[in-house]
Amino acid sequence: MPLAVRRLLARTRAEGVAAPAGIVQGWMVEPVAAVERDIWVWGAGHVGRALVAVLAPLPGLRLTWADTDAARFPGLPEGVVQRIAANPADLVAGAPPGAEHLVVTFSHALDLELCHRLLGHGFGALGLIGSATKRARFRGRLRALGHGEAQIARIRCPIGEPALGKHPQAIAVGVAAEILRQSGAERAPERERKA
Repeated sequence: MPLAVRRLLARTRAEGVAAPAGIVQGWMVEPVAAVERDIWVWGAGHVGRALVAVLAPLPGLRLTWADTDAARFPGLPEGVVQRIAANPADLVAGAPPGAEHLVVTFSHALDLELCHRLLGHGFGALGLIGSATKRARFRGRLRALGHGEAQIARIRCPIGEPALGKHPQAIAVGVAAEILRQSGAERAPERERKA
């Protein structure tokens, strides 16, 4: 693959802007699927890895995967953008305001900091791995940080389908099913208009 094509692909992935169809140094370049949703996965542990493995092949999603160290990533699936920072919460400012976030880090303190910053930054959706106890604890801490109940109530915790269990792949399948249901519901009115 020519360097110009590699650079074009890298820029497209990093900036989230699809390159127009065309010929670049003899190579035909065109978008395969339009990006409909930006999803940021915060944490490259067991659950983060499972989420990225299940979500990466789905069409219409642009995944950004963030953690503290490149060594935490087992491998990067095609098209997934990697972000690394000593404090991943510092990366929140670079997220599109309408992005959806899945917070699954190794640290409750980092999870809280991410939720705090995302509540101040804006988001399309925010899911947090945890339990009813963690949800209640975070609700109190986020209130103490100045966030209102309506804002805090936008955080979905736990993520996934509890009936499927707590295994990382089960959580990932539950999250993916929810994402697919939401995408299908958004397209339903369009299908009805065409019918």
